[in-house]
Amino acid sequence: MTVDAPEKSRWRPLVVLGLAQFLMVLDTSVMNVSISQLVDDFDTDVTAIQATITLYTLVMAAFMITGGKLGDGWGRRRTFRLGLLVYCVGSTLTAVAPTLWVLVVGWSVIEGLGAVLVLPSLAALVGANYTGRGRATAYGVVGGLAGAGIAVGPLLGGWVTTYLTWRLVFAGEAVLVVLIVLLVPWIRDVAREPTRARLDLVGAALSASGMALVVLGILQSSTWGWLVPRDTPVEFFGIAPTLFVIAGGVALLLCFRAWERHLAEGGREPLVRPGLAAAPPVRAALSMLLVQNLVLLGIFFAIPLYLQVVLGLDAFRTGLRLLPASVAMLVASLGGAALVRFAGPRLIVRTAVVLLVASILWLATTIRPTLDDASFALAMALLGLGTGLLASQLGYVVQSSVGESARGEVGGLQYTAQNLGSSLGTALVGAVLIAALTGTFTDRISADPRISPTVQEQATVRISAGISFVSTAELSTALSRTSVPPAEAAAIVDGYAAAQLRSLRIALLLTAAFAALGFLATRRLPRKAPVAS
Repeated sequence: MTVDAPEKSRWRPLVVLGLAQFLMVLDTSVMNVSISQLVDDFDTDVTAIQATITLYTLVMAAFMITGGKLGDGWGRRRTFRLGLLVYCVGSTLTAVAPTLWVLVVGWSVIEGLGAVLVLPSLAALVGANYTGRGRATAYGVVGGLAGAGIAVGPLLGGWVTTYLTWRLVFAGEAVLVVLIVLLVPWIRDVAREPTRARLDLVGAALSASGMALVVLGILQSSTWGWLVPRDTPVEFFGIAPTLFVIAGGVALLLCFRAWERHLAEGGREPLVRPGLAAAPPVRAALSMLLVQNLVLLGIFFAIPLYLQVVLGLDAFRTGLRLLPASVAMLVASLGGAALVRFAGPRLIVRTAVVLLVASILWLATTIRPTLDDASFALAMALLGLGTGLLASQLGYVVQSSVGESARGEVGGLQYTAQNLGSSLGTALVGAVLIAALTGTFTDRISADPRISPTVQEQATVRISAGISFVSTAELSTALSRTSVPPAEAAAIVDGYAAAQLRSLRIALLLTAAFAALGFLATRRLPRKAPVAS
């Protein structure tokens, strides 16, 4: 359905594709505000839920390139529909999950694999169904609906989790998927004819395992330790396996790149054409997509911990306080599509990065024992403006910088960058959070004259073995069951509370540093909107 289609049916494809994008984003935002309830329901800890969230985005990052290639081979609309059906199975299983492992299979794995088929085809179908100014508008709307998913997710998920059960969200998602599948005929698949090209299984295995090892190493660093081994399954020369696992992942990704070049030079079909991401605008936009999601998912992992674990807010009140960011992101995503005609992608993205860094620095100042609602809301709104402007530009730049035949393939790269960023954001921020908590808590206890040397030594040993991010009430209850005198127990709780706030600030400052580094990638973004092909 191109832009010269009748007005009444012109935007029908966008309704279907936008609903699917909304659905994909809704999931993670619901999980982030339900962390405390998930910990209680499955009798686990924050680290396990962090791993579950990370695995979901990791599955998507690891197989997204393959999903884009399958869409080119099977036909994008067919692949889009199949992915939705797989996603529906995962949502249904998640809604009835009796244990954490079933939740992991249903949400992290099956839903993730469904999204792998849906998202690259979605990106390609938006680009294929619209041209010119209509395409810019279409990508702005899709970005806006992603913002709507982030807006609705915390609020809807928070309300349902607090007053009913988080399971109803996933049951509702399954119903929404059925509706979207029924509307798929509104989309005209104008992609090239499906081919029977042989899938590059070696490339798929190398890329998936390489990304998996990198994220796994970062995720487990808080448990294994970076250098000095803690709770590790194995040691190498007396050193924790973390850096070795990450290095192994990087080596596999280098092998993947070499293998793809080998296939291309031999005239065979690679998983990703080596020159596809070489175009400066594409490379810059992919880099910024990774940074955007690393920062956003890192923040949306840390902030709910502050609101729920430190301040004791329930999921609904947490969702309310995240709402300014979500609404601002929705508005900026929709408005950014119109701005591109006047300012161009490079200026808009640079402005977005400045807003992003400023908002995170502001947000870090609000991490206190009591919440300043007004300051927190303004900082979150500024965060939403920055991320919304990014969302309005980057997908459009990627898809409009390549020809029709490459859209599915580059769509896979686009969502790989996004989900790899999401995986790294949750894993890295979680790891830094625990590392900062451990170091600060140890220092506080060692320097507190109210705590006896014997208790200091015992506490230090316990902390070095690994700690979790829990509420001060839980820590106080645990200490009451020990022989630690009440006065010393109170001093330990005070030290832990101070360590929590400092570790959260450090985690946020890390995301600000990554956002600032992203500014370097903006040099290769186009000054003017790409000419649609």
